[in-house]
Amino acid sequence: MDEKILRMKELVGILSEAGKAYYQESRELMSNYEYDKLYDELLSLEKETGVVLSSSPTQNVGYQVLSELPKEAHDSPMLSLDKTKDVAALQDWIGDQAGLLSWKLDGLTIVLTYDHGTLQKAVTRGNGEIGEVITNNAKVFSNIPLNIAYDGQLILRGEAIIKYSDFNRINDEIDDVDAKYKNPRNLCSGSVRQLNNQITAQRNVNFEAFALVKADGVDFNNSRKEQFEWLHKLGFDVVEYKEVTKDSLPDAVAEFAEAVEGYDIPSDGLVLTYDDIAYGESLGRTAKFPRNSIAFKWADEIRETKLIEIEWSPSRTGLINPVAIFEPVELEGTTVSRASVHNISILEGLELGEGDTITVYKANMIIPQIAENLTRSNTVQIPKICPVCGGKTEIRQVVDVKSLYCTNPDCQVKKIKSFSLLVSRDALNIDGLSEATLEKFISSGFIHEYADIFHLDQHQEAIVEMDGFGQKSYDNLIEAVKVSSHTTLPRVIYGLGITGIGLANAKMLCRAFKNNFDDMRHADAEELTAVDGIGGVLADAWTAYFSDEKNNRIVDHLLEELEIEAEPQQEEGSQIFDGMIFVITGSVEHFANRKELQQEIEARGGKATGSVTSKTTYLINNDTTSNSSKNKKAKELGVPIISEEDFIEMLNQQ
Repeated sequence: MDEKILRMKELVGILSEAGKAYYQESRELMSNYEYDKLYDELLSLEKETGVVLSSSPTQNVGYQVLSELPKEAHDSPMLSLDKTKDVAALQDWIGDQAGLLSWKLDGLTIVLTYDHGTLQKAVTRGNGEIGEVITNNAKVFSNIPLNIAYDGQLILRGEAIIKYSDFNRINDEIDDVDAKYKNPRNLCSGSVRQLNNQITAQRNVNFEAFALVKADGVDFNNSRKEQFEWLHKLGFDVVEYKEVTKDSLPDAVAEFAEAVEGYDIPSDGLVLTYDDIAYGESLGRTAKFPRNSIAFKWADEIRETKLIEIEWSPSRTGLINPVAIFEPVELEGTTVSRASVHNISILEGLELGEGDTITVYKANMIIPQIAENLTRSNTVQIPKICPVCGGKTEIRQVVDVKSLYCTNPDCQVKKIKSFSLLVSRDALNIDGLSEATLEKFISSGFIHEYADIFHLDQHQEAIVEMDGFGQKSYDNLIEAVKVSSHTTLPRVIYGLGITGIGLANAKMLCRAFKNNFDDMRHADAEELTAVDGIGGVLADAWTAYFSDEKNNRIVDHLLEELEIEAEPQQEEGSQIFDGMIFVITGSVEHFANRKELQQEIEARGGKATGSVTSKTTYLINNDTTSNSSKNKKAKELGVPIISEEDFIEMLNQQ
């Protein structure tokens, strides 16, 4: 008995720490599979010994309230659901009753209260007893009705979620790989509990109703389904569900399982509820679970395979992530051969070694993970040098998580932004080379300097086999690289990323030096500041860049890969805007967009800037009488405001 109690105390500590990290700090100390396994072990020991420790996670539900949001106790405790991974157990549970099978959504549970048809209050689930009042935030969810056609008091529960499509969009806007959100649930939790609801509004949070608590005076004929239909008619999005019986349950579960991979709303299982409201409520509840519903968690399809190696994948912050490469196996209908190990702490916990027999699964049927290491040879060597640049590595511990970092400030992966700028739309414009793809190529050793981008065909076999690639993607990429080699000198200069040198400055430099790049890069500060728009700071940045021998060598290698288009010779008198500065605002009608209008100005010697100053020659705005900030500024400074047609008339007079 003593050994079992000691093990229970150990499990309580491990699970409590993992739960705190996941719910409060958006960190993962272990996989869902590992957590569930330890949780089930603790539950089994509690049943066997009859002892339940006061701090056991089997008794404490949800996160503890830590924010500065107002707190409020729930009228009745919000309990979690008992769970199973066995379809037969679901059939036994439903018995002869009819039920509703719905998605178990992976977000943050919210309670909404309406009075006299108006949303009065929104409270999070919190720890099940006390939640946080987030009414102002709920009012900016993308799909919550603020007013409904029902005058009585309505209380309902639902899940606040962020869809995968929005999650990916938000992550794509974050440059720093390590600052990206790990999953939609963590992003949603942070978004819902913001003190500033403007941030909540930007995150496109959705609400999916899954339970009606109170609606006085409405007869639902004792049916949960009718409650769902009524809520839907009031304007609420209701969780997707299917009507089931004991006999139809297996097919319904299979249909949900088939749909989960392409489902845009995060889900970690299913929920089965009795349709008969009175019957379900008559069953009462346990200390932790209501008896009218049960959760079904996907029975992870687990496959045994052999670990081939640990691949070390650097990121732009210097973090080097371990990735397990194993013999390919079929999981949930797809072939997988790699899984992130996340950090050194998890790597050491699994005691991995090349050749070990491991089991793998897909978390929530989507993300490949290692479940267990059956061999535990613990022979993986943590690299002392970065696999990309050869710089020294070091292990750093943040709180209780150990991770590996490259210490070389000049590591190519850390310079991912410079490569990204070079291939951007206004530079070489290489479609298909996103930051994520560049990072993969650099981490794999395909790209060390700019010129290497034009030799990716040397790595065809490896690229085609990469996640997210295939022969067609590879062919499209190589064609885009080929097309990009025919470019202009201003685009190249802008793509070098010299501090402060934008595309407009690059064009001015090319015009001033008559497209002679050698003259340009050997120019001194005095020659550079003579160019309109180039001040002392930009001149210093330019000369510092080209005083570095390594930079010159990299640029020379790049130029060898490019065919620079000759700039068209300007006819005499065509530089009619020489020395003039324009600002463009508002919509345009005679040009495709404002950029095309800007190019027209620059082609005739002018310059287009973003703000009105005393040096501005003209403000172009088709709404010349508007009270916009730029119009007001122009009037204050005496800058003429002209329309697009006025500008075209100036062109025709040359």
